[in-house]
Amino acid sequence: MKLEVVSRSGRSIATLDVNPDSTVAELKKKFYGLKKTYYPARQRFALPVKPGETRGQVLSDDSKRLSDYGLADGGKLEFKDLGPQIGYSTVFFWEYFGPLVVYPLFFFLPQYLYPGTKLPAGGPQHALVQKLACGYWCFHYAKRIVETFTVHKFGHATMPIFNLFKNCGYYWGYAAYVSYFVNHPLYTAPNQTVSVACLAVAGLMQLGNLWSHLILAGLRKPGEKDYKIPKGGLFNFVTCANYTFEIWGWLLFSVSVQSIPAYLFAATGAAQMTQWAIAKHNRLRKLFDGKEGRPKYPRRWIIFPPFL
Repeated sequence: MKLEVVSRSGRSIATLDVNPDSTVAELKKKFYGLKKTYYPARQRFALPVKPGETRGQVLSDDSKRLSDYGLADGGKLEFKDLGPQIGYSTVFFWEYFGPLVVYPLFFFLPQYLYPGTKLPAGGPQHALVQKLACGYWCFHYAKRIVETFTVHKFGHATMPIFNLFKNCGYYWGYAAYVSYFVNHPLYTAPNQTVSVACLAVAGLMQLGNLWSHLILAGLRKPGEKDYKIPKGGLFNFVTCANYTFEIWGWLLFSVSVQSIPAYLFAATGAAQMTQWAIAKHNRLRKLFDGKEGRPKYPRRWIIFPPFL
């Protein structure tokens, strides 16, 4: 069958001769053969917008056949260039590697990073909370890097390359901002007992976060892409238990070091994770509506019981 590929404005780009049983992945390879600029990861195809709809259905599953989307001879597909792409694991590595390196610089090299500040003879005497905070920070990002390559399963292979710079700017910038003040030679350590207790519990939150990621990684069998209802641990009560542990970990870290930049970092991260959690919760409730044989999504908190 012949399919016309058009731009979102309706301009004809190409005509493809494909088999109705061809998959979306094979369609993308065929299109790439005609338009070498648009490698498969840059391509997004959608069906034309139907009356009463605001956007056409996206051909999002590369393993599905074209006929599964109702395409027939003479049909049209809208093409969108997603722009230069980069692998998820590559972005995750660099955005986590930066904080792992940047934060300790202020701890170990104050003589270079705090010009004009008089340091004690023999170097700065770090308080126990500063030492533990540095260890906690490094453990967190080392854990994230290991999880990226051994635990996480990404729903998409790539993302726009701009995200690399955006994400690195966020993580690297906050690492420098938090570390500058927490490791400042003039930093006044808060109550040691409270700080140690908070970081100890924060460490447990990190382990809970790891456990949650392992549960999520085990939801799908090899080759499966369908959504599943998370079960086990805190997931029995909270939709995004991994975010719950993450937020509590950084809140406790902030209480431990008593630094405004740390609170801002925790608040910014919590706000973003809350947006993701609400979207995921709504998506799961919509998918698992208890109709036509589908399971009913259980009643759960979204991310931060008892408030949300």
